[in-house]
Amino acid sequence: MQETAETTTLLWPLVVYGAIVLSLVLLILGLSYVLGQRGNARATGEPYEGGIISAGGARIRFSSQFYMVAMMFVIFDVETIFIFSWAIAFPELGWYGYFGVLVFIVMLVVVLVYEWRNGALDFGPDGKKILAAYKRMLRELSLN
Repeated sequence: MQETAETTTLLWPLVVYGAIVLSLVLLILGLSYVLGQRGNARATGEPYEGGIISAGGARIRFSSQFYMVAMMFVIFDVETIFIFSWAIAFPELGWYGYFGVLVFIVMLVVVLVYEWRNGALDFGPDGKKILAAYKRMLRELSLN
């Protein structure tokens, strides 16, 4: 395969730029190694949490509800971007685009109702369970 003069002319600035970046990275890493402090105080390995002394481990199990909230936020956030882009392009799309985004929003509402009915939006304890426990506690107190 033959290289033309145009291909070589277009590639040399990229090679020079890459060499400059690589040399700057190596220079900065070398200077930080030479000039950096090597102290190993007791608190060096501790995480800094705003002046609060950490207690306990960092490996705490979180409820899956936190991840569900994060996923739903991402999903509905991306869908908001689609709706905003539709709003910007509305003059070009006309009624066809309007009915398309209407179907999209109806699908969003259907998915939201589905998630709600399956309990994906229940973040706290169930209200019925709380009332049952409260009534049970009142019965036990009245028997004593």
